[in-house]
Amino acid sequence: MQKYILLLTASLVVIYSTSCKKFIEEDLVSTLTYDHYNTDQGLEDLVRSAYAPVKWKFENEQSYALHNFGVDEFILGDQFNHSYLNTYDAGLNSSTGFLNGMWTNNYNGINRCNLGLERIAAYSNPASSLLGTEAQRNQRMGELYFLRGLYYFQLVQQFGGVPLVLQSSSGVRTDFARAPVPQIYEVIISDLRNASNMLSPTEAAEGRATKGAADHFLAKTYLTRGSAVTEARGQKATDMDSAAYYAEQVINDGVFVLETDYKNLWNGVYVKGHPRPSITPIGSDGQPPYNYNGSSSIPSGEIGNIQAANNSKEVIFAAQFSDNQNLAGAGNRVHEYFLMQYDAGIPGVIRTADNWNGRPFRRLAPSDYTLDLFDRRNDSRFYKSFRTTYYANTIPANRPLFTAADAPDPSLVGKPKVALGDTAALFVMNTPATPLTMAQRAQYRYLVFARYYLDASNTLLEGFNNNKYLSLDKFMDPVRVTSNFNEERGVRNGILARLGETYLIAAEAYGRKGDYVRALFYVNEIRRRAAYRDGEPKDPHYWMFDGGAYDDENSTYPQLTATNALFMTNAASENYPPSVTSTEDRFIHFMLNERTRELCGELYRWEDLVRTETLFDRTTLFNKDATGLAPHHKLRPVPQLQIDLTTVNGQPMDDAQKRAYQNPGYE
Repeated sequence: MQKYILLLTASLVVIYSTSCKKFIEEDLVSTLTYDHYNTDQGLEDLVRSAYAPVKWKFENEQSYALHNFGVDEFILGDQFNHSYLNTYDAGLNSSTGFLNGMWTNNYNGINRCNLGLERIAAYSNPASSLLGTEAQRNQRMGELYFLRGLYYFQLVQQFGGVPLVLQSSSGVRTDFARAPVPQIYEVIISDLRNASNMLSPTEAAEGRATKGAADHFLAKTYLTRGSAVTEARGQKATDMDSAAYYAEQVINDGVFVLETDYKNLWNGVYVKGHPRPSITPIGSDGQPPYNYNGSSSIPSGEIGNIQAANNSKEVIFAAQFSDNQNLAGAGNRVHEYFLMQYDAGIPGVIRTADNWNGRPFRRLAPSDYTLDLFDRRNDSRFYKSFRTTYYANTIPANRPLFTAADAPDPSLVGKPKVALGDTAALFVMNTPATPLTMAQRAQYRYLVFARYYLDASNTLLEGFNNNKYLSLDKFMDPVRVTSNFNEERGVRNGILARLGETYLIAAEAYGRKGDYVRALFYVNEIRRRAAYRDGEPKDPHYWMFDGGAYDDENSTYPQLTATNALFMTNAASENYPPSVTSTEDRFIHFMLNERTRELCGELYRWEDLVRTETLFDRTTLFNKDATGLAPHHKLRPVPQLQIDLTTVNGQPMDDAQKRAYQNPGYE
């Protein structure tokens, strides 16, 4: 581990100087040494710097590649990088850069936590306004225990056993054996319990850990450890009791609250007036229903809306990103990866006129499993998660004009069928039983991409492909650090924990205990929010294609309420794999379905499937691209650099020792 220890120690001053200088330059301090961490301000800076690795998950393509590639929810788009993490081909190996990045990033964070824990414990200055009291020191140590537990939790879920380093590194050390998985879980639980006992319920500074964050991850850690059936994670009979207990601590303490409307979580991604925006009159050029000047010199969205989402009381812990160019860093870039190509094949929609529709990197498309899972008529989350409508933001050459034969009104003859600001394309979610005919498609003056349609010979065809599909819009960022259409640095925070997931953790824990009544209580609390509320306008698809009435503003919660029939029988809505035949197993898959409905694309899925030991069965069934998936892919390969630089008894490992150090199935 020599190279990693050198990165963790020899570069430590540089890392800390870079991370902390950002805070310290505001006080006009320009030089730092390790002595700085013997002062109260230095220790405050050290704690802040320990949060920096939290952002790595969202800063580049590792976001989707390590968490939503190679699962059941998404397949490849048509412009993909790192596809080996989705197809599981030979490119997934010990030289994979993202895995090396995850390893070093988390150990950088761990080493900062170790150093801070040691130095704060030894600090004693009653005159300090920052760390003079035991309560102040405990608060900061609680944050470091939380972060160290989080970093090890991220590592153990991806790699299994990893080196367990609980003291700071101040010199070259290379003899790091991998600790057994059960031992790592014991450390994670110990750290998070320390954090839970030390942290305050609330924290004025944005982004800092709280007791609720520690309890959420305690619940998730116990659920993860206790979910193991064939694997040895050190699981105990009381794990589900503990998972339920800590989840309910978060749910009941009142600090965090479910948003009343699911779309509040993603505030800033919707057009003005969503879901029924006011658009330009037919035939008259206007502007799209968002901030627009046609030159990408103003943000298409409102920073206040993004900030409202960032400040949601449902969010328990999130990586912090900023619209301040001096603090932005790499920014949150997840907004680029789930988008289809809207800037080709849709006349009147271009990327360079504004930044509303985002940079269409086209890395992932939703799988049929995902599209078919939602009760679209009653579950508002579907149309609040996926973009179905695009608006013209330019005047294309030779745009079609109404004629006397097709104008809906004589006054429109000679006027554009699709004017600037008008609907340019509509994506229609339907089923093989309800395809659009050629005549139906011809009725629309704008482009219609129907998931299923009939051609002239009445042959059933699919209108979605890996270039044109429903874009997940949860991460969209029409503000970004600058309004330039090429800007990649997003300002939306990266959510690592929110209360909606906490409810699902509690539900799964109770269900695994056999208490389906309590499990359904928590599921239905989430479904209550998911349903359309009384008086809430429904998405136009509701009456255009899903069988609803135009003026129906009644609650859909009665239709969406879950019952035990969903997992005590082979309910068609749940699309259970053929191998799933018992109530107990169906319940696990039911909860995975609920997690997709609530958390689709939120960078949890690979770890969810590994946790539940369902990665192989579900991914091979629902992801047509994952042709190379094998059982050993439930763990990632240990980075080759780590293996090559690790020693045993002061000597480099031989080939047999290297093979033993690596996870099974990888050379």
